[in-house]
Amino acid sequence: MPTRPDLNVSFYDHLDPKATAGVYTITVEHRLNKDGRRVDADAELPKAEDSYEIRAAQFVLDPSSVHATFPPAGAVGRYTHVLPHLTLSRAILPWERQLAGRAAKAPWLALLVFAAGELDDDPDAQGEFTTRPISELREPGPGIIGPELSGTIDGSNPCRTIDLPVRVFHAIVAREDELFKLVHMRDVRTAPQRRDNGEILTEGEYAVLAANRFPRTPGSYAVHLVSLEGWLGRLAPGTLPATEKVRLCSLWSWHFTNDPEGSLDPAGLLRNLVAPGHTDPENFALRLTPIGDPSDSPEVAHARTRLHRGYTAVAYRTLAGEDTYAWYRGPLTPLTAPELPVEAVEGPHTTADHALIYDHEYGLFDVSYAAAWTLGRAIALADPDYSSEVVQARRELANRAATLLALSTDPARAMNDPDEPAGAAALRELAAPGFGRGLLEALRAPAVQGPPPAAAVRSARLEPSALLTELRAQRLLLTVAQDTTPTMPDWLERLALLNGVPFAHLVPDPRMLPPESLRAFRIDPAWIHALVAGASDIGAHTSLDQSLDQVLTQRLAQAGTTLPAAGLLMNSELVRAWPVFDILATTADGEPVGELRRDHLAPDVLLVLWDGVPDQIAIREPGQGIHFGINSEERISLRHLTGSRVGYPTDTEFPDPGVPGSGTVFDYLRPGHGDALPDVLDLGGSGGLLRALSAACRPTGELTSGQFALELVNAPLEQLLLPPTVRRDCVADTFVKDGSGAEDFGSANPLLIKNEGPDSGVTRIAYLRFDTTQLPPPDQLGKVLLRVYAAAQDAGDFDLKAYATGNDWNESTLAWADKPALSDSPIASAHLGAADAWAWLEFDLTEHLRRHTGDEISVALGKEQGGNKVARITSREAATNRPHLSITVTQPTPNSGEEHR
Repeated sequence: MPTRPDLNVSFYDHLDPKATAGVYTITVEHRLNKDGRRVDADAELPKAEDSYEIRAAQFVLDPSSVHATFPPAGAVGRYTHVLPHLTLSRAILPWERQLAGRAAKAPWLALLVFAAGELDDDPDAQGEFTTRPISELREPGPGIIGPELSGTIDGSNPCRTIDLPVRVFHAIVAREDELFKLVHMRDVRTAPQRRDNGEILTEGEYAVLAANRFPRTPGSYAVHLVSLEGWLGRLAPGTLPATEKVRLCSLWSWHFTNDPEGSLDPAGLLRNLVAPGHTDPENFALRLTPIGDPSDSPEVAHARTRLHRGYTAVAYRTLAGEDTYAWYRGPLTPLTAPELPVEAVEGPHTTADHALIYDHEYGLFDVSYAAAWTLGRAIALADPDYSSEVVQARRELANRAATLLALSTDPARAMNDPDEPAGAAALRELAAPGFGRGLLEALRAPAVQGPPPAAAVRSARLEPSALLTELRAQRLLLTVAQDTTPTMPDWLERLALLNGVPFAHLVPDPRMLPPESLRAFRIDPAWIHALVAGASDIGAHTSLDQSLDQVLTQRLAQAGTTLPAAGLLMNSELVRAWPVFDILATTADGEPVGELRRDHLAPDVLLVLWDGVPDQIAIREPGQGIHFGINSEERISLRHLTGSRVGYPTDTEFPDPGVPGSGTVFDYLRPGHGDALPDVLDLGGSGGLLRALSAACRPTGELTSGQFALELVNAPLEQLLLPPTVRRDCVADTFVKDGSGAEDFGSANPLLIKNEGPDSGVTRIAYLRFDTTQLPPPDQLGKVLLRVYAAAQDAGDFDLKAYATGNDWNESTLAWADKPALSDSPIASAHLGAADAWAWLEFDLTEHLRRHTGDEISVALGKEQGGNKVARITSREAATNRPHLSITVTQPTPNSGEEHR
């Protein structure tokens, strides 16, 4: 599935300035005309004339004009297939000066690449130059040729210069008809973003100059931005004496080192990381792979099932002092974790015993949630600021509740707010309507001896549970909780994103994430809840603390913590090589999944957490701006030049590898000078790259500068973590009941499955049908999973079986007597967990679907006889979690992730 472009760039051939640099004269004169005829021929009317000069860079370049360079200055890496380039923030600069005898759109700048030993002023190719007066540039002296410059120029001003042999100059400089193709303007439309080489891609217009030389030989290279003003007509071989030297004006320079053997191959690392998922997505699951041959014993089968679910065995000592082992799984799971009963997570608690899970059949503990609760408590107690805030909040809540409980014994006082200042109640009574009139009438009335006032009636003190049912008490206690926990919600939100959790709790066995591996996972929300509960339960000691915990829970719920749902772990040298790179996670509809956390747990280990479960993940190497060159096969990956997909890859190459003897781009190089390896592009002429590439792209005529640059763009390499996934929703579903007639179970939700044997009258079988037409050929189908959302009704821990069956049934009229027959043996199975623990079950139908592509398929779900156990499955009538097929395609289409025009 194509990912959304995060970089939108338009390429233009050139900018056409309204006026180039030079001296211009403005003349203003008066003319008198009548009926279209001039009548002032003999008169001398006033006339004015003035001159002005348009100045542009000529010998010195403002450093602020240089936006970025590639390769970066001082970089060391694999640049054998790269054409160095320079980006100018002043987009008009290459066309501001007009070369003598050329159109205004002809660039006056060029980018030259020099190897070590080719420059007299820079023998080590470090980007060095010699500062000389402009006069020594124009008239360098015997044996050196300078540019032919006209006009008045102050020769005393300094400029940067380089000297080089004529043979080197002619060997690497672009010919006059090639200069146009190596300079273009780009218009960037994107949100501000920083690339790894420091370039900030912001909206605006930029000029880009590309070199015509590949640094094929290992070693240092210097790149110089030179002025070609005064050099036209002398760029081709034979136009200058071979014994002379050339002096050029260098406006900017930098250097880099091509070291293909001594540097990492990030593209290769990335391809190796994602390759396992193209054969089977389960290779990315965070789990241990069992060693040895499977066994028929239930103990071995149970252990293998546990490992498949992401558990690992850890040392465990019981309260009785017995050393044994227990099962542990962290928050990162290879499968969707089942929901826990509500009472299992209610708190607060003072020990982790409530979170222990005991397997009566095998006599083992599952310590996953107990370890999470204990860890959360330990992290909280290790932070004195957080722990003191929670303890203080519980004490303030307890004090306020005690006050409210005491006031509850006096109905009159119970209506007062304990937070009000002294006398506030009396002032409120004085301000009540009618108080003044009543007081005046009482003073005027005769004094009468009345009965003594009745004694105050006190009620029994409320229980804390009853107090919390009063809205006024809830409001007062919630205010206390808010005032005393200013940082607690944010602290717990960071903890919920696994900040501070030791790596061993996330990946309990290093074999689950070996070097040069990548693992995708889902999050067990119950583990996160246990972790957060361990941190929030501190300070709860009394029964009153237990009752008031719901107030603290309500306070935290108001903060709205977002829990992660899925994520990615990477253990690779790639993380060290690319500290920052793009990971694009999207849903089936192409919508981006929110990234909650990205963190380096170690120099080679990266953790990413998302707020949803992505259907597709793409990893893209750092863009480092837009650079130019060829791919690893020494060919050009072609892009669309017309239509709605302009800039996107065409999935073809030049030269075409399918044509015998087509060669590579390196076949379009000039002969090397001396013993040097050919490395300079031959663009022009009948046998040059430009004509051959134009024919391959099939544009109308020759490629323009912008089109040529677009074809040479080496966009960041992108690899899909998983093959593209095709989803097929259920088109019909129902279940049949033993002995029943044509009952309409087609609209039922959930579907029921049970097996009490033939003629029991209660056995039920579910039927599901899927449209599997218009799928890729069988050899392109990867894993095919039937996914159903299911839970046991009364008692769990049993297997569901999937059977092949016919399509001749109707969901609204299917009866037991005419149900399609089932295959002799199941084609897949899945295990159902504890009762009421809803979870996704996955049945592997890969081989079955490969034999039945191009048609509808039906699958029946049943169980083995006995056990008085019932399975419930959400049907296609459910609002969410409907049954479907998840089909992976093993031949993904690469996408650059960038859009160009």
